[in-house]
Amino acid sequence: MPANSTELFDRLLSDGDETTAGNYFVANYPPFSFWKKENTEEVARVLQTPPPAGTPLGVYFHIPFCRKRCHFCYFRVYTDKNAEEIKGYIESGMRELEAYARTPRIAGRKPKFVYFGGGTPSYLSVSQLTALTDRMKSILPWDEVEEVAFEAEPGTLTEGKLSALREIGITRLSLGVENFDRHILEINGRAHREDEIYRAYSFARSVGFPQINIDLIAGMVEETDENWQRNIARTLELQPDSVTIYQMEVPFNTGIYEQMKTEGKLVAPVACWHTKRRWVNEAFSALEKNGYTVTSATTAVRDPAKTKFVYRDELWQGADLLGLGVASFSHLGGVHFQNLPDFESYTAAVAAGELPIGRALETTSEERLIRELILQLKLGRVSRSYFVQKFGVNVSERFDAQFTELKRRGLLVEQGDWLVLDRSALLKVDVILHAFFLPQHQNARYS
Repeated sequence: MPANSTELFDRLLSDGDETTAGNYFVANYPPFSFWKKENTEEVARVLQTPPPAGTPLGVYFHIPFCRKRCHFCYFRVYTDKNAEEIKGYIESGMRELEAYARTPRIAGRKPKFVYFGGGTPSYLSVSQLTALTDRMKSILPWDEVEEVAFEAEPGTLTEGKLSALREIGITRLSLGVENFDRHILEINGRAHREDEIYRAYSFARSVGFPQINIDLIAGMVEETDENWQRNIARTLELQPDSVTIYQMEVPFNTGIYEQMKTEGKLVAPVACWHTKRRWVNEAFSALEKNGYTVTSATTAVRDPAKTKFVYRDELWQGADLLGLGVASFSHLGGVHFQNLPDFESYTAAVAAGELPIGRALETTSEERLIRELILQLKLGRVSRSYFVQKFGVNVSERFDAQFTELKRRGLLVEQGDWLVLDRSALLKVDVILHAFFLPQHQNARYS
């Protein structure tokens, strides 16, 4: 933190309003650009170390297949794989899981949470999904699992597939709606259309999932105020258990950025940050008026007492996460690592009996403290006693300059044990978080 915290916050909060290329959303710490190939030996070390008592385990499986690549997508996805290649990929993922299950860090543990992300997990057929999950359960049993989350694209869902997902044990179904307008969906490269959203949602409700989440994106190409208000109205009509709203960003590996380069443009053809934050605030306000509670910078839930997001909350409190599949991320005992980033190298490594790890970083105790602090700030509040009990650190003292400046600007208040961000701060929390980064991470490329 520089000596003049006011100058730092002035810079962070006054950065350009236009959306330019690059990563905005803070998903981890330290930044991914600091994870290196030469650090992968640290993974072997932590795998030989039994887990501390009480450390939860989660399993993430990346399913990188899609009907179509969205123009704003920055994940590792494939639209050209046939049934045999998909079958081979699933086999690679299960062989990877078996290898981890033989290590002291993982052997004998049962997952507390499981997450299927993508890509489009719902792209898989019922037989593929059943075979995959049966195999996973045979390696690491699910009988103590509290949440099994599953991302789905509405156009890939049928009543039969949704019934199968429920029977498999999916508890949190997340529908990638993004927008309810046919034109907006089409121009942004989404594969589904509006009628498929309503059909999939109706089927999902009839099957009885404990939690249905709807994803929306504020600021898609050609989105307007009128369209955004319609999105809010349609969401309220459906009454999902939770709503997740992302602000559109344009990372470098997206179709939108490729178009920008071709046209020689520096500003992305999407809404500016001021507009995106206003739209999210309008959605949150409407949701709150209809009984929802805002529980993070991106999420509102209908009933906080029963609607949780175990994957997020456990991960942000330091749980072990075992990431399987191409380009997936893991976190074990303070060691971050990511799998090899392409289909061929990943499957070849697994076939050779190797763990398919591409880069890693062993964090220091201070980095682990900062990681949990900034991620929990995305919930809008942090407990000081939590950090005293876990790290022996009073964060109000350790980060006095940052919190004092936030209070001076009216962006944060103290409520007993809690440090609480106001709504305007929460809407731009990913910018504010950089003030808590260590100096060597302050101006570095995030990914």
